Amino acid sequence: MPDFDASPETSEKRRNIDGHQEPRQKPVFRAATRDDAPLILAFIKELAEYEERLTDVTATPELLEHWLFDKEAAEVLFAAVDGKEVGFALYFSNFSTFLGKAGLYLEDIFVLPKYRGRGVGKALLAELARIAVERGYGRMEWACLDWNAPSIGFFRSFGAVDLSEWTTYRLAGNSLAKLVLTL
Repeated sequence: MPDFDASPETSEKRRNIDGHQEPRQKPVFRAATRDDAPLILAFIKELAEYEERLTDVTATPELLEHWLFDKEAAEVLFAAVDGKEVGFALYFSNFSTFLGKAGLYLEDIFVLPKYRGRGVGKALLAELARIAVERGYGRMEWACLDWNAPSIGFFRSFGAVDLSEWTTYRLAGNSLAKLVLTL
């Protein structure tokens, strides 16, 4: 995950490239609709480029429409400033057997580079936390690449803790298909 707001401003204004003060604007949030599939894909590709994994993206607008809007497998939230979507978060419900409650799992969050350091990333996370609390979820979780020190610092700055005692595993492609064949 990218460096959203890793160096928060202490004042309500910041200087732009020309040295002019830019007011900090609170983003407006909106849920994605089916028509947003190309925009969602654009954000996914921006994130993949940041993570140097652009060649791994096989998603298409049609796949996103099917899985996000037909199957309702996940949700997308946009953050907009001046009517322009500048950040997105893709999330879904998971479940904690120990808590006996659902949780919110944040799969991806991304803020356009030009809008980082303006509070957009923190506002997106705060809005997701509001959604989790409103739905009665027991927690909110996400993963972060271990080389992404700015994001790790950002997450820790508001109390997130890393679960270093856990290792994430994944089955995909041929490995997933091979396991099915063992039945």
